[in-house]
Amino acid sequence: MKKVKFTDLYELIHDKSAILKRVNYLIKKSQFIGGKEVLNFENNFSKYVNSKYCISVANGTDALEIAIASLNLKKGSEIILPVNTWISTAEAIVTNGCRIVFCDVNLDDYSICLKDLKKKLSNKTKAIMVVHLYGNPTNILQIKKIINKRNIKIIEDCAQAHGTRLLGKHVGTLGDVGTFSFFPGKNLGGFGDGGAIVTNSVKIYRYCLRARNHGALGKYDHIFSGRNSRLDTINAAVLNIKLKNYNKVVKRRNELANIYFKGLRKIKNIDLFNLSEKNTHSFHQFVIRTKKRDPLSSFLKKYKIQTMVHYPYMLNELKFFNGKEVKKAKDLGKKILSLPISEEHSDDQIKYVVQKINSYFKKNY
Repeated sequence: MKKVKFTDLYELIHDKSAILKRVNYLIKKSQFIGGKEVLNFENNFSKYVNSKYCISVANGTDALEIAIASLNLKKGSEIILPVNTWISTAEAIVTNGCRIVFCDVNLDDYSICLKDLKKKLSNKTKAIMVVHLYGNPTNILQIKKIINKRNIKIIEDCAQAHGTRLLGKHVGTLGDVGTFSFFPGKNLGGFGDGGAIVTNSVKIYRYCLRARNHGALGKYDHIFSGRNSRLDTINAAVLNIKLKNYNKVVKRRNELANIYFKGLRKIKNIDLFNLSEKNTHSFHQFVIRTKKRDPLSSFLKKYKIQTMVHYPYMLNELKFFNGKEVKKAKDLGKKILSLPISEEHSDDQIKYVVQKINSYFKKNY
């Protein structure tokens, strides 16, 4: 019986010798904080996404919090956020003294529902946070048409979307400011926490540079109260090496996704992504939707196939956020299932998953 792990972080490291060599060099040189390695990564990543500026930070949550703060919104300002996302997006809004307005998601790619977005807009709306969830790009061009010339900022959460492009343009560069996470489990993951902010605004760039370093650019150059949020040097080195071959990662994940699409599309009890071929998807997750989620997951577990749920509840369902009910995403957390899809998986492993899913539905329904 084959065993298909959801992901294997060790196997994801393709350039182990180069990484070990670089880490050993940095240790010998006692380079642990800042320096050329971090600057090189910021330059390399800004070139990769084609943004004017990149500011590395300690983690993706810090990136979100600093990005919102850089917009200088008044306390109590409303920020619209899709309900199906990781909690740090909502936390970053609350931490900045703003109010969350939860928005529904569409069921084709789980991005923000534009129809519901129109309903949620008000005079208090000062920003929209789009989440390029699972590596699927949100249609920001349509959002810009909806908000027209109103002074509403767009924040892009690209934590799962390294390499994702909307009509050829990398996500994170379409709005006012974009944020990334380099948590080890991401498609472009480091050896620990890490994050980045990208923008084409020099004003946002200058604020973020200071905000991540106690409000200072240099030692004792504090002009406001910031925080300590730095990407460490060894992590930057790892990310620099991984970034060189990252396009191959995106290509491989697309190949595996195509196996799923071809193998699962005829199953009536399953809903798959409905994606535009005009965009580039990085497939951080491959998510299916089925009312038979729990029994299917248990069945796959018997055959040593690991699955996960992203996410088991919508953020508006958490009582402390006091969110209102939405229509399409209602009970979504009980239906979605993330299947294994990492570049270390073989074609045969993914075909095995497809085979078992097909056999389950043929036998039971």
